[in-house]
Amino acid sequence: MHANDRVQFAKPDLTQLNENHTVVDLHFHSTYSDGLNGIPKIAARARKLGIGIAITDHNEIRGALEIDAYDDLLTIPGIELTVSEGSHLLVYFYNTRDLQRFYDREVAPHMGQGVMHSLRITMAEAIERARRYHCVIIFPHPFCAMYTGICNLQFSEAQVNQMLGVVDGVEVINANNMNKWNLKCAVLGFNLGKAMVGGSDGHALHHMGRAVSFASCAGNRHDFLDAIRDNSSQVVGKEIPLLHKVTTNSMKLRSSIGNCPDLIEKNIRYGRTFIHTKSKALRGRIQRRIGNHIKAQNLWSYLGM
Repeated sequence: MHANDRVQFAKPDLTQLNENHTVVDLHFHSTYSDGLNGIPKIAARARKLGIGIAITDHNEIRGALEIDAYDDLLTIPGIELTVSEGSHLLVYFYNTRDLQRFYDREVAPHMGQGVMHSLRITMAEAIERARRYHCVIIFPHPFCAMYTGICNLQFSEAQVNQMLGVVDGVEVINANNMNKWNLKCAVLGFNLGKAMVGGSDGHALHHMGRAVSFASCAGNRHDFLDAIRDNSSQVVGKEIPLLHKVTTNSMKLRSSIGNCPDLIEKNIRYGRTFIHTKSKALRGRIQRRIGNHIKAQNLWSYLGM
């Protein structure tokens, strides 16, 4: 496998991929968090597409446990954590027993008011807690328009580098992300030399399979997750059209209206950080220009011109 083939920005040909690969949409949400569909419909859609699925609800595992009962599907037990900073973290497990233990011990005691609210643990603490289990830890959409990606202004460059060093990899194509951000995610993934995954981040059935991870391995959890950790998996996907994103996001907002105060608070906090950083950068540019102007004036005076 050539390095350039590991990430392909194209609409997945699931029929062709399924002929020689194990194919999984590693990022999908159900009604247990902010998804629009229940597990029976999600399972039926995955079965129709012939792909595996990971239910990665926010701070919630009931969907992952429920879909595990479908013996005819390849399912990857997972969860998407929303930490105290508001950023997200994907954790995948080799079995539901470990997922349940992780949730009971490391997540449930630190829950906010609801699944869409932030946990009362930081990103660094969440990673450290996940590392106690046999799992694969991934940063979803590390670059995106909001604070939910790890590469945002709430974390210093040193903090980001440290955390990137201890996770297993990053999500390089997220179908609900924008193309310009996914391209940055892909560059980050190649530079890290770690695991690279893709998923739809689907909240509606028509999102499923828009971005997938695939590997030449047996169609079981253990081999597939090992392929990801061994950097022998590949990613292909294309972003969901903007109109579909707007429609789905408005439906998501209505379905989780009780979380609005928490979401507004996060946006205000991030907006202040963004404005402060931009203002600081602008002040720095102005000061440099003034300094260069003064240096130029002093040079002309020295030359007697």
